[in-house]
This record gives sequence, structure tokens and C-alpha cells, in this order.
Amino acid sequence: MAGGMAPLGVKKERAAEYNGQMTLAVAMACVVAAIGGSIFGYDIGISGVNTMDPFLERFFPVVFRRKNLVSLDNYCKYDNQALSAFTSILYLSGQVSTLAAAPVTRNYGRRASIICGGISFLIGAALNAAAVNLTTLILGRVMLGVGIGFGNQVWLCRCTCRRWRRRTSAAG
Repeated sequence: MAGGMAPLGVKKERAAEYNGQMTLAVAMACVVAAIGGSIFGYDIGISGVNTMDPFLERFFPVVFRRKNLVSLDNYCKYDNQALSAFTSILYLSGQVSTLAAAPVTRNYGRRASIICGGISFLIGAALNAAAVNLTTLILGRVMLGVGIGFGNQVWLCRCTCRRWRRRTSAAG
């Protein structure tokens, strides 16, 4: 716990001796959480700003023109490499930064990881808000992904007992 505190009603020594087991229920919870996170991320990336006309007109004019064609179905309207890169770079940078956050969490603690993630997320949000071209927009998404990755690392470490952290997350 932060500051060396144990959960309410549990002495610190007793909490350190907790000897959790890797059961089928724990493994299933990890699988469900991973799949749920993937579905949540897919939903955010696909159905969010990517379908708004002013956004498409400014950053993806080819997709905007194609979107207004009646003859195309939805799969063909949004078929664009730059739009795909914009959507997927958040998740790719989140995955990579989760691995990069492991040594930070291990060596400097969860607080440092939370601060790094928060600063990265703040920079990414500012870059995306001030974006005037596609490069700045994608760089902002990369920074948002780094923030998500660092936050994810801390969350994964908090959800498992100390003994099983290396098996369920990258930090251990």
C-alpha cells in the first residue's frame, strides 16, 4: 500500500504474509479483464471522433469525401491507412509503454509510474487539442498511449498479490 499502510483492519505484517493462490477464478478474472479492456479500447477508438464530420474534413479529407458517397458501405468509407494509424497507435504505444513502465514501477514505485503516466497523458491531451496537422495528432495519440500504459501497469500491480505479480503483469 502507498506509504507502507496496510488495508483497513489488517496489520501490515499479516498483509505481507498473504499467500494468495493462482486459481482458475484468478486466471479467468485476468482473461476477462484483458478481453474487456480490448473491447473497451476498440469501442473508444472506432466509434469516437473518427466518425465526426468536422474532424474528418480537417485531418482526413479523403475519408470525409468517401464517407458522403452513398454507394459505399461503412467498411469502404473508412478504409484509410492514416485513419487506421491514428486509431491504432494509441493501443500500440499503450502496450509498449506498459512494458517500459515495469522497471519504473519496480525501481521507483507506483507513485513515480502514476506521475509519469499523468504527465504523458496531459501532454498527449494538449497535443491533440492543439493539433493542426496529422503528425501532431498522431504524436498526441502516442503520448496518450504512454499515459494509459503507465496507468495500466500500476492497476495490474494493485490487482494481484505480490507473489503472483510477475505472472499477471510486466512489473512484478
